[in-house]
Amino acid sequence: MNTTPILDAAPQAGGNSMILMIVIYAAIFAALYFFLIRPNSKKKKEEAELRNNLEIGDEITTIGGIVGRVVAIKEDEDSIVIETGSDRNKMKMKKWAISTINTAKEDSNTNTTEKKGFLAKFKK
Repeated sequence: MNTTPILDAAPQAGGNSMILMIVIYAAIFAALYFFLIRPNSKKKKEEAELRNNLEIGDEITTIGGIVGRVVAIKEDEDSIVIETGSDRNKMKMKKWAISTINTAKEDSNTNTTEKKGFLAKFKK
């Protein structure tokens, strides 16, 4: 009896399943990266850019819901001073507490054409 073909077939099946398992793990890691890690890092990068482009006179909203106007930026302390209300109370807070900038800034690099959906270019 010749057992060589039987013995040769067993390692090939195990090798194929090992490659398949590695591909599955790589696909799971790629999915986690694109759905969890990448969007979070993009969001942090946008928030840091928002806080670094802050100017005096901008209207801001803090993460606590306080709305005010920036009157001073202290780069050495990484903080800002805002003015709130009609009685012009001043508050000092850290830059990380800024949630949004409510002042509309006009960028010279932005294109003013209106973006439309994919099917909109076929509708005329």
